[in-house]
Amino acid sequence: MRTERGKKRAIALSLATACLLVPAVGAAPKAKNPPALPPHWTLSLEGGRKLLWEQTFSSEKDVRGKGGFWTKLVDIIAGEPEYHTMQRPYSVVTDSRGRIIVSDPGAGGIHIFDFALHKYKFLERTGKNPMRMPQCVAVDAQDNIYATDSLSGAIFVFEPSGKFQRAIGILKGGEGFFKRPTGIAVDSAAQRIYVTDTLRDKVFTLDMQGDVLGSFGKEGMGDGEFNLPTELRMAGSNLMVVDAMNFRVQVLDPSGVMQYSIGKLGDEAGAVFRPKAIGMDSEGHLYIVDAEWGVVQVFDRQGQLLYYFGAKGTFAGQFQLPTGLFIDKADRIYVADSFNQRVQVFHYFGLSEPTRGAKQ
Repeated sequence: MRTERGKKRAIALSLATACLLVPAVGAAPKAKNPPALPPHWTLSLEGGRKLLWEQTFSSEKDVRGKGGFWTKLVDIIAGEPEYHTMQRPYSVVTDSRGRIIVSDPGAGGIHIFDFALHKYKFLERTGKNPMRMPQCVAVDAQDNIYATDSLSGAIFVFEPSGKFQRAIGILKGGEGFFKRPTGIAVDSAAQRIYVTDTLRDKVFTLDMQGDVLGSFGKEGMGDGEFNLPTELRMAGSNLMVVDAMNFRVQVLDPSGVMQYSIGKLGDEAGAVFRPKAIGMDSEGHLYIVDAEWGVVQVFDRQGQLLYYFGAKGTFAGQFQLPTGLFIDKADRIYVADSFNQRVQVFHYFGLSEPTRGAKQ
């Protein structure tokens, strides 16, 4: 299909060139009014802090830019090329180059958006030991990309270029070591990889070669116990784990000892019903995505709700089943808005110097 479309566009380019050789007749058409810009909004917060909505994107077309005269002319004649679009974005992360990496279990692959260079790449793994349903993504200090696969029970690793490097957890016969790997975080300084195995109610610790060093956690409601843990992020040397069916986020040290927890089940402020993702900004505030309510709640380390943003809907700053969240070093907040098939970008402006010390 893509080859056939490429042939048509090549023919269209030839026709467009020929058209330029014919003298123009009549006056040039009047320029149309430029399209309206997307609605920007700013949320004013305590002490002069603020949260700014910046942009949304959903496909390869968004990163490619508007294109030049030739591109537009060919598009008119042959039709636009077939762009990759998000089907069911789940997890999001950025690397040291500023590229935005989004897992998409609906598309069976990983999107890489490079807005600075107007480039896009789609990663997939077919053939022997294929990547079937990528869930969460992480990067290490060298920008290698790690993706958990809930169906294969393995972790797929790609080089920064997108070339497949290796799979972690593939056993003889193609079976995966993990029952359902979901969250993943890489601590390059400590040379450790952490993975939540949702069906085992555990967090596994691996070295950078993928060998299992140990695990912690078990089914339960106590400190360091889980009920279907999912997303996982680093907070300095600690781990933030979404303890989904205990309706909380636990912050633990690398050995699994709980430092504190945030969230509870209920209808009052500060309660969470369907936590999906976690992040921490430069001031140490914790952000929890609640897929059921379509909001992102922001807490301090004592568990006090500071504010929230979002609502169910399709407009700027609204969500439908949000699933992933990542906060970069500049306090840009990326939210995978799954059912809306897009990623939304916000920017938090705080007051203090960075205290997060997050590692990748």
